[in-house]
Amino acid sequence: MKAQPTVSVVLPCYNAHAFLPRALDSVRAQTYLDIEIIVVDDGSNNPETITYLDALPDDVHLVRHENRGLAAARNTGFRNAKGRYVLPLDCDDWIEPTFIEAALAALEAAPQCRYAYAHIALSGEASGTLAKHFNYFEQLFLNQLPYCILIERDAWEQQGGYDETMRQGYEDWEFNIRLGSHGVIGVEIPEPLFNYHVSQAGMLRSKSLGLHGTLWRCVQKKNASAYRLGTLLLCWRQWRRSPSTYPLIIYLPWLLMFHILPAGVFAFLFRRLLAYSHSRRTSA
Repeated sequence: MKAQPTVSVVLPCYNAHAFLPRALDSVRAQTYLDIEIIVVDDGSNNPETITYLDALPDDVHLVRHENRGLAAARNTGFRNAKGRYVLPLDCDDWIEPTFIEAALAALEAAPQCRYAYAHIALSGEASGTLAKHFNYFEQLFLNQLPYCILIERDAWEQQGGYDETMRQGYEDWEFNIRLGSHGVIGVEIPEPLFNYHVSQAGMLRSKSLGLHGTLWRCVQKKNASAYRLGTLLLCWRQWRRSPSTYPLIIYLPWLLMFHILPAGVFAFLFRRLLAYSHSRRTSA
């Protein structure tokens, strides 16, 4: 491996050593080879996890810090990364062998973009494929992008990294909105090269979805200028002809409902609609 690899893959780990081998093997199997692997131990206290991490081979750079949550662990990984590009990958997920090669090719073909992402192959308690499209207006209302993006390290640094106060989830959504508000956009790889493990015990289902209204309110406060009515209308005009998951016309009424309904009611409605939407959009 070069002293300055092109790509750094960052895997946060908190008491999750059982999943880590699959994620690591998926990185080692990449067709693009100029990669460094960084595992960030987010203050694990499980003895088996600590023993496993202590025994990681030399091709993995292990970084340890006190438990501060997923956003902080990712930031620590980015700070230690030597690559021009960085890929965050949670330890219970994995990538197909051509992911990094395809992402770099997509970025080379779209020089206006500074990160690349793939469609999602679901596993665990869900199955099928979710197509993902970049539409910044839609991203303001629904987190349609996966957290697993190959991004220029400089783009992460210029935005100050992930917000470490968002320990209940949606830190990737907030980060992607912040990127877009500064003109940093992504390019789609139209293949399911990112494998996302769905579990009721995962943060998204166990915490974030139940707090959707509260967390989205937090996202809006942190990016207040992007949610001003005039800015939203200009954004809609810019992105209205770009591919989107849903018709863009529905989102302003959705925002009105958010402001009218209690946070708990809005979160419940969102979960029901999300389940229905995923069942309709997931292909076998």
